[in-house]
Amino acid sequence: MGVNKETIKEGDGTNFPKEGDQLTMHYTGTLASDGSRFDSSVSRGKPFQFVIGIGQVIRGWDEGVMKMSLGEKAMLKISSDFGYGARGAPGAIPPNADLNFEVELLAIGTKKAPGFSSSSSSYCVVM
Repeated sequence: MGVNKETIKEGDGTNFPKEGDQLTMHYTGTLASDGSRFDSSVSRGKPFQFVIGIGQVIRGWDEGVMKMSLGEKAMLKISSDFGYGARGAPGAIPPNADLNFEVELLAIGTKKAPGFSSSSSSYCVVM
């Protein structure tokens, strides 16, 4: 099935991530089946940083986030084969679970969305 992006708030329409860019995002992940939340950078108050397009995140993020522009907020509806698949994520995500992520693209490298500012010490980083 893959990933479907539904825009909640438009971004700048100009700056889009490309493979190898370091991104800073906020997200809240829920199970599509019952809406239960399994993770949220928003509730921790720490944006999430990763490099797009190199497999640091699930395939649904690698493909869906690259369709977003800077400052955009969207819902990514991700089928299990683009998420955690048959293995799931023990203790958080059951096997073969479809997922919904509300995501906001806060920065692409050093380009920040309007209104976003923070210090590098307040990030959760994937290395």
